[in-house]
Amino acid sequence: MKRNVFFAYGLVAYLCFLATFLYAIGFVENRIVPKSIDSGDAGPLGTAILINVLLLGLFGMQHSIMARPAFKKWWTRFVPQPIERSTYVLATCIVLPLMMWQWRPIGNTIWQVEQPWGLVLTGIALGGWLLVLYSTFVIDHFDLFGLRQVYLQLRGVEYTNSAFQAKTVYRVVRHPLMLGFLIAFWFTPHMSGGHLLFAIVTSAYTLVAIILEERDLLATLGPDYAAYRRRTPMLLPFLKGKPAAASSAKSDD
Repeated sequence: MKRNVFFAYGLVAYLCFLATFLYAIGFVENRIVPKSIDSGDAGPLGTAILINVLLLGLFGMQHSIMARPAFKKWWTRFVPQPIERSTYVLATCIVLPLMMWQWRPIGNTIWQVEQPWGLVLTGIALGGWLLVLYSTFVIDHFDLFGLRQVYLQLRGVEYTNSAFQAKTVYRVVRHPLMLGFLIAFWFTPHMSGGHLLFAIVTSAYTLVAIILEERDLLATLGPDYAAYRRRTPMLLPFLKGKPAAASSAKSDD
């Protein structure tokens, strides 16, 4: 019975991820969804900036703190190991929709690109989202979102971590998943004040998250990641890697 409950819990968490991910695309791209990054009534500028930064900070804290090994070690004293990852995913699926729901639009136009070039920028942004999704499958999509853990537990098979492998896009850059997000956030035909704030804060968070993640991965995997980092750029394919730390073929952040 416990195995069935855990599997159902993990499946619900995964379905919540899919719904949240699809809504986030519409939110950032200002398409289809009822509440997007530029929709709604614009309030006082200072209030909007403060609320938006706090919302992004809340998401960043949840997403990074729960991904740290020290927190996981403490957290699994209360949350069973098979559903630890699913719980992380479910928490993200609460905090991220809260951020999108309470987001305050800032309507000042920074740039506006007319067609057909606007369509080109939209296509590049959607390509960024596809890169994010594709990167998760390269590293083990179902492990990343907790479904593999509960499936193995349902079958009575002991869970083992996926081995480090630098495949396809991970041979080009260490963090293609993060690169995909940056492309999706910055390539837009209409850059509003609110979208610019979102892009700046999330870009800064991305860099901090990469630093934290690489520190953890170097401590875990040692020389293999150090060598990978030396030969593979972090985000930009034409830049060389740096030898100081390791990199990621699997992203928690």
